[in-house]
Amino acid sequence: MVVTGIRASLNRAIDIKRNSAGVVDAISAEDIGKFPDTNLAESLQRITGVSITRANGEGSQVAVRGFSGGFNLVTLNGRQLASTSIDTSTGNAFAVGTGRSFDFQNLASEGVATLEVYKTGRANIPSGGIGAAINVVTRRPLDAREDGLSGSIGAKALYDRSVENAEANLKKVTPELSGLINWKNPSETFGVNVFGSYQLRESTSVQSNPNYWNIVPVADVLARNGVYTDAATKITNSPTTPYVQIPNDSRYQFSENRRERLNGQANIQFKPTDRLEITIDGLYARNKLSDERSEQTNWFQRPFTEITFDDNKQMQSAVILAESKQADKGYEQQRFATKTELYSFGGNLKWNFTDVLSLKLDANHSKSTTDPDNANGTSATTISIGAPVRATHKVDFTSGFPQQSETLNDCNATNGGRGGNCNNILDIGDMGTQIAREIFSEQESRVNQFNAELGWDLGNESRFVFGGNYVDAKTRSASSNTQQLLGDWGITDTGLVSQLAGDLVSTYCLTCKFDKFDPASTGSALVAFRGDAVDLLNVFGPYYANVPGRGRVLQGSSDDTVGEKTWAVYGQLNWTGDIGGRRANALIGARYEQTRVNSLALQSIPTALEWQSDNDFAVLGGAAGGAVNVKASYDNLLPSLDFNIEVLDNVVARTSFSRTLARADYGNLFASVSANAPNRPTALGAGAAPASRQNPGLLPLVSDNFDVSVEWYYKPTSFVSVGFFNKNVRNFVGNQVTSGNLFGLRDPGSGAAGSRSGTALDYLRSNGIAQTDENLFAYTALLQQNAGNRAAATAAFQGALDPATGKLNGAFYNKLALDVNLVGDSNDPLVNFAISEPINNREANIHGFEIAWTNFFGQTGFGFAASYTKVSGDVNVDPYADPNVNIFALTGLGDSANLTAIYDKNGISARVSYNWRDKYLAATNQGANRNPLFTAAFGTLDASLSYDVTKDFSVSLEAVNLTSEPFRQYARTETNLVYVQELKPRFYLGARYRF
Repeated sequence: MVVTGIRASLNRAIDIKRNSAGVVDAISAEDIGKFPDTNLAESLQRITGVSITRANGEGSQVAVRGFSGGFNLVTLNGRQLASTSIDTSTGNAFAVGTGRSFDFQNLASEGVATLEVYKTGRANIPSGGIGAAINVVTRRPLDAREDGLSGSIGAKALYDRSVENAEANLKKVTPELSGLINWKNPSETFGVNVFGSYQLRESTSVQSNPNYWNIVPVADVLARNGVYTDAATKITNSPTTPYVQIPNDSRYQFSENRRERLNGQANIQFKPTDRLEITIDGLYARNKLSDERSEQTNWFQRPFTEITFDDNKQMQSAVILAESKQADKGYEQQRFATKTELYSFGGNLKWNFTDVLSLKLDANHSKSTTDPDNANGTSATTISIGAPVRATHKVDFTSGFPQQSETLNDCNATNGGRGGNCNNILDIGDMGTQIAREIFSEQESRVNQFNAELGWDLGNESRFVFGGNYVDAKTRSASSNTQQLLGDWGITDTGLVSQLAGDLVSTYCLTCKFDKFDPASTGSALVAFRGDAVDLLNVFGPYYANVPGRGRVLQGSSDDTVGEKTWAVYGQLNWTGDIGGRRANALIGARYEQTRVNSLALQSIPTALEWQSDNDFAVLGGAAGGAVNVKASYDNLLPSLDFNIEVLDNVVARTSFSRTLARADYGNLFASVSANAPNRPTALGAGAAPASRQNPGLLPLVSDNFDVSVEWYYKPTSFVSVGFFNKNVRNFVGNQVTSGNLFGLRDPGSGAAGSRSGTALDYLRSNGIAQTDENLFAYTALLQQNAGNRAAATAAFQGALDPATGKLNGAFYNKLALDVNLVGDSNDPLVNFAISEPINNREANIHGFEIAWTNFFGQTGFGFAASYTKVSGDVNVDPYADPNVNIFALTGLGDSANLTAIYDKNGISARVSYNWRDKYLAATNQGANRNPLFTAAFGTLDASLSYDVTKDFSVSLEAVNLTSEPFRQYARTETNLVYVQELKPRFYLGARYRF
C-alpha cells in the first residue's frame, strides 16, 4: 500500500536525515503533485536553521544558520542554476540585479519531489554555499510507482484578502493550475513525464517609507542659524548626545500588485539495460511582476518651528517636527514591471561498465533573464505630481509610525503665488507636475556546466568516486535612467493635471487603508491621488518635450558583465562498517578548485554636478565611455569529513568538518564607478557626496566548519536532535572609504571663497539672513543670472525677501529655480566624494545550536514538529556607530523557530504552523550616514487542511499569514522607521485528482 500525506512526507524526510553521512535535512512531497506548501521557500522555513525573506508577503530567498541568500547555493538536480532578480518590492525604482540569491518564487512547488539541505560540505557538491547547499529534486519518470500512464491534475482558487482595499478592478479570486503526466513502460526501460503549472496572484498593500534619517551633529541642530532651527524654534527635550537623527520626510504608499507565473518541465529516461541509463531534461519558468504604486509625501522645509527629541541615551531622534512654510505635497506615481524567464536543459548518462566500476557524465545549459516589462519599455517609470498648497505641517514619530497633521492655503493671492484653485479643499484642481523618470534595468545570467565522475564500488556499501567538473558562468547587469523636467520641483503649473489628465487621475483616501497602524489622518491628509505613471508620462512628456530645457536627459548608465570559469577535481570515499559492533559511516573527501574572473564595464561618464534648486542636485551623465576590463583568479582546496555512528540503539551521533566557500555578489565584482549627488549644499553642512567603485579581485568567503549532533529516533515518525555548529569565516567583504574626486566634477554649492556660492554665503552671513538651502541657492542663481553683478543680484534678492519672516516670495523663488540651473565652473572646487570600495578585510566566528523534535502520538493521528535555532557571532552591528565610518557586520544573522501541530488519519491531513524569525540586520552602510538597516522580528501563523474524498480525489484548504503580520524595517533604533508594509491573509481552496 502506498502511504501519502503529511506523516508519509515526514517519514521520507526523517529517512534522508538518518541515513545521510553529514548533516542533511529534507522536505518531501506528500504525494505526486502535492508539496507541503504552495511556495518552496515557505516549505524550507520548516527545516531547522532555515529562515526566509519575503517579497510582497511571499517567501523569496532563504537564510541558513544566519547566512542570507547569496551565501547559500541552490542547485536543481545537483546542477547550478542560472538566476536573476530585480527586486522593486520595497519601492526601489532604481533596483538592479547584482546578487547570486535564487528567487524561489520562480519555481512551482507541485513539480518538486524533494528539497535537500546540505548543511555540511561535500567534495562532490559544487562550491558556493557557506550556510548550506540546497538541492531541488524534480520528478523522474522511472521513479513513478505505477507503470503506464499516471499523474495528477490540480486546481486552486486563491483569495488574497488585501484585494478588498483595491482601487482598480482587481480579481477577487485568481487561479492556480498544475498537472503532471507520467508514462513508463512495463519493463521500466523507458519513461517520459511532462509538468506544467500556471499561477496568478493579484494583491494590494499599504506602506510607509520615510526617505531615510539624517545623522546630524547636535551642534548643527542647536545652532539656530536657520538650517534646522532658528531663534523662534521650540525645542523640547533638547538633545545632549553627540549626534541626533532627523528624518528627511514622511510618506505613505499604496500598491496594487500582479504576479503571473508559468512553469514547465519535461524529462525522458531511457534504460536499455541494468548497466546503462540516459536522461534528458528541460525546464522553463516565467515570472511576470508588476506594481502600480502611489505616494503621499510631505518633505520637510527647514527651519522647523517645533522639534521634540526622544530620550535615547546614545543617539536621540527627532520624533515630533513641525514647520510653517508654504510648500508642496507630493503624490509621485510609480509603475514597476519586470519579466523573468529561466530555461534549463541537459543530459545525463550513468554507465556501470563493470560490476564495480561506473561512469557518470552530465552536461547542462541554463539561462535566466530579467527584463523591463512596462508598456513603454521601462522597468520603472515615475512621475511626480503635487500640490504646492500646504501651509503648515506636523509629524509625530513617537509610535515608530508617522502621524501627520497639516493645514492648507490653496489661494494664489495669499500663499506667496504658489498656485491653487482657492476653494479651501485639496483636489485635482490644485495639482501640477514636477519631474518624470524612466529607469531601464535588466539582468542576464548564463551557466554552462559539465561533470564527469568515475565510481568504484568497494563492497560492504563502501564506495570511492573521483570526478571533475567545469562551470562557465556569466552574468550581465545593465541599467540606465533618464529624467525629464516638467513643471519643475516648485510645481509651477498647478491646474495642468486637471486640464490634461483629469480622466487619468482619481482621488481616494490612502491613509484609510491602514489597519495595523494608525496615521491619525484628518482633513486634507485624508486626500490622495492615483494614476498610471506610464499613461501620465505619455501625456506630460510630449507636452513639455519642446520647451527649452524640458527634454529627457540621460542621468547615467552602466553595463557590467562578470564571467567566472571554474575548474574542479574531487575525490570522495564513502565507508560503511562496524566499530565495536555499532554501525558507522564515514565520508571523506577533498575538492580543488580554480576560478578565473573577467569583469567588463561600459558606463556613461558624468559631465557635471548640477544644482537645480535648494537641496536638489543631479549628476548629469554623458555618453557611454570606453570599456573597463579587470581580470583576477583564485584557487581553493576544500576538504571535508563526515562521520556518524549509532552509539546506542536508534541513537546516532555525528561529527563533521568541512571547508566551504561563497563568492561575493556580482555587484561587488563589477568594474564600473558611480558618483552620486549630495543631499544638500556642501556649504551648509552636507556630508561628502557618496560614490562607489567595485572590486573584481575580491576573494570568496572561506569558512572552516565544525558540526556535532546527536539524534534519537525513538519510534516511527518521531525523533529528537540536538546539534552545535561553529564557522570560522575569513575574507568577509568590508568597505574602505577614501576621499577624492571623480570625473573632474566641480561643486557649485561648496561655499568656497571666490566661487559664486561662496559670495552668496558671505552675503547671507554679513547681513544676518538665514543660511537656508533656499536662500543660498537663490542668491547664487541671481549672481549667475546677472553675470556676476553683485549689486543687481542683491537688489533682486532684497526685493523678494520678506523682512518679517526672512523668507523669499514663493512665486519669485519658483521662477528663479525654474530659470536657472547651476553647473560647477572653474571657480568652484572639485567635488570631494566619499568613495566606497569593497575589500576582503574581515574575519569572524559564527556559532550556534539547533534543536528539533518531531513526535506522533501512537495511532491517534496527532503529532507535532518543533525546531529552534540560536545563532551568535562576533559580527553584530553597533547601531550607534560613528556615521562617518563604515560598519562591518554579517547580514541575515538571526534566530528562528517553528512549531507545527499535525493531524493525519482517515484521509484527513491537517497542519497549523507558526514560523518565527527574530530581528536581523538586512543591510549596512545605507546612505551618506552609513546607517544600518534592520528587519523586525516576523512570525506567521499558517494552516492547511486536506481531505481524501476517494483514494484518487482530494480537496484542500490552506491559509497563509492568518494574523496579518506586517513587514517592518528600521534604521538605528525602532523609532527610525525605514519601511513598513501591511500584509493580509491568503486563502487557497483546491482540488486534486490523481490517476
